[in-house]
Amino acid sequence: MLPQCYNVAISCEALVRIPLLGSNHHRQQYRPCPSIGPRRLMMGSNYESNGIWRHPCPMNMNVVTSSRSSCPINAVVLGEALASEESELVFPSKDFSGQAMVASLEKYLEMYKRSIEDPAGFWSDIASQFYWKEKWGKQVYSENLDVRKGDIKIEWFKGGITNICYNCLDRNVETGNGDKIAIYWEGNEPGSDGSLTYSQLLQKVCQLANYLKDVGVKKGDAVVVYLPMLMELPITMLACARIGAIHSVVFAGFSSESLAQRIMDCKPKAVITCNAVKRGPKVIYLKGIVDTALAESAKSGISIDVCLTYENQSAMMRGETKWQEGRDIWWQDVVPKYPTTCEVEWVDAEDPLFLLYTSGSTGKPKGVLHTTGGYMVYTATTFKYAFDYKPSDVYWCTADCGWITGHSYVTYGPMLNGATVIVFEGAPSYPDPGRCWDIVDKYKVTLFYTAPTLVRSLMRAGDEYVTRYSRKSLRVLGSVGEPINPSAWRWFFNVVGDSRCPISDTWWQTETGGFMITPLPGAWPQKPGSATFPFFGVQPAIVDEKGLKLEGECSGYLCVKSSWPGAFRTLYGDHERYETTYFKPFPGYYFSGDGCSRDKDGYYWLTGRVDDVINVSGHRIGTAEVESALVSHPQCSEAAVVGVEHEVKGQGIYAFVTLADGVPYSEELRKSLVVTVRKQIGAFAAPDKIHWAPGLPKTRSGKIMRRILRKIASRQLDELGDTSTLADPSVVDQLIALSDS
Repeated sequence: MLPQCYNVAISCEALVRIPLLGSNHHRQQYRPCPSIGPRRLMMGSNYESNGIWRHPCPMNMNVVTSSRSSCPINAVVLGEALASEESELVFPSKDFSGQAMVASLEKYLEMYKRSIEDPAGFWSDIASQFYWKEKWGKQVYSENLDVRKGDIKIEWFKGGITNICYNCLDRNVETGNGDKIAIYWEGNEPGSDGSLTYSQLLQKVCQLANYLKDVGVKKGDAVVVYLPMLMELPITMLACARIGAIHSVVFAGFSSESLAQRIMDCKPKAVITCNAVKRGPKVIYLKGIVDTALAESAKSGISIDVCLTYENQSAMMRGETKWQEGRDIWWQDVVPKYPTTCEVEWVDAEDPLFLLYTSGSTGKPKGVLHTTGGYMVYTATTFKYAFDYKPSDVYWCTADCGWITGHSYVTYGPMLNGATVIVFEGAPSYPDPGRCWDIVDKYKVTLFYTAPTLVRSLMRAGDEYVTRYSRKSLRVLGSVGEPINPSAWRWFFNVVGDSRCPISDTWWQTETGGFMITPLPGAWPQKPGSATFPFFGVQPAIVDEKGLKLEGECSGYLCVKSSWPGAFRTLYGDHERYETTYFKPFPGYYFSGDGCSRDKDGYYWLTGRVDDVINVSGHRIGTAEVESALVSHPQCSEAAVVGVEHEVKGQGIYAFVTLADGVPYSEELRKSLVVTVRKQIGAFAAPDKIHWAPGLPKTRSGKIMRRILRKIASRQLDELGDTSTLADPSVVDQLIALSDS
């Protein structure tokens, strides 16, 4: 079903829409708004000769331009004014819309309509732009998203034979882009850098692929990758893909326990790491973490014979690295000796490409499995349109490849389009908060994609760290990982983008593979903080607790009707959990686990997680994981964790901790509990606040009332609601009394 469409007119005599009584919603009448003087907004592809911008609009956008507060909606044009707290709409400029890939809502709706009504034809046409050794059959896709009708199944381009590494590298070299820069690498220390052309990158990928084959890695085998943001990380991903191996990248900030858990789950043929990395002034000894993880997995019967280790001399010299002969191999000693060409392992579109573990509410990470063909087509297409990509662009996504953003929008999506990508090893505020903009100026970055957490952090550091740099190369900004609050959006737009760069505020997930709801720069006005409208082929549905689809302006649970090519296919080794988590809550839909609102104009606003997962700086952390780590402490008998609003990180971790009998509260114990979580999960999961709890609010059946804990953590004490159903209502008063202890 298409979004509802309305004709909206904006002219130099700003018009307001007045529904005609008794008319249907497509017939509107317009009259000048008396409180607005003449003002021409923009002259782009959406303009008629009389100066009126007229376009179809998803849902019922009620557009009014105003320079006075008496009108309901203000508007800003890119490059002309600042987006203020009162500005609800930010319009693309004439110049931007004129050159945009999707330059109007008419064009978007034309493409969106086809993608919904003829998904097979729409995606086949796009897929045909890539190289396929053999084309897929007559059935482009098959799906069942309804558990009542049998097993959940999603397949796209099945029978089509391809290879994503070939499409990322060989195809670009063969079409004349071999000398184009594929990767600019920026080290932790200013002045430390490097680059690879597409031809050079292909050669290095082939050398590693040949080595992996030589040590016994074959199609379908898993390879665990625990590397920082060196060029060797995307090289490793592409090398695995070239030979049909399944890479499982683990963020090089996870603890040895978390790494061991992932190794034991996917049983890799090899582990690839480096000896150490510097993030800012701090050295992190990655090889030591891997050694501990491998020892732990060996205790469970999972032994790894190959640990390929890259010597990162800027952080640690070879002689200082602990070593296990027979298992550990230095990358520099073996990989460069292999041939710079390697035969491609052609795979079916539905053959696995990678595993990426994401936090779950049960405490056990979920191994999200993405396959090759659909993911390739979807990530390439979303990158191309959401960033309005041009071949001359220099693109920088600040995400680590240990997360889905680094897979889809550092490595695969950009390189499938032949883009030049920045890979940054260091910390974005090192040696000072101006480092990002120094890098932007150095490489003339045009597309900049980052997380709201970083935006808020740089915002707090002060405008002077931004304005001392030119940033004139920037063309499009992007946001990922969590909803961006409107004030951070406006700062990003006004200060970083000089009020001229549209922001692609994207909503998607590890499970979706690529963008699901996102602005298309140049096509329609933006609202600060809104992800706006669905991408091609995506049918979002907001449902209530009973699974009934809500229409118009509403709030509820965000689901998706029908499949899309980039959707994940299963949870590794646990298809039952896949169905239970994502498809049983609302049969017939994919359930995202996120809350969402849709405003009167049809814009989508993400409101965060509705399950027991906390989104910290874009990292999804299961509350059960943190609770499990806390109760492993010998002096902790019980713990309950909730998320609270955090000025920088989006959400912070707030832990209620009940100690063992006779154990007194102390600052030393508080620190010890935090260290326990850091050790077992990682520093990013460390609780921001530990709240001593003599007891926890539970129902008579023993269920912890997290709703009450969230209110206490957020200091919303007048919204506690009915506590009479608790087994011991007095616990609530005790917790409130200990709030500041």
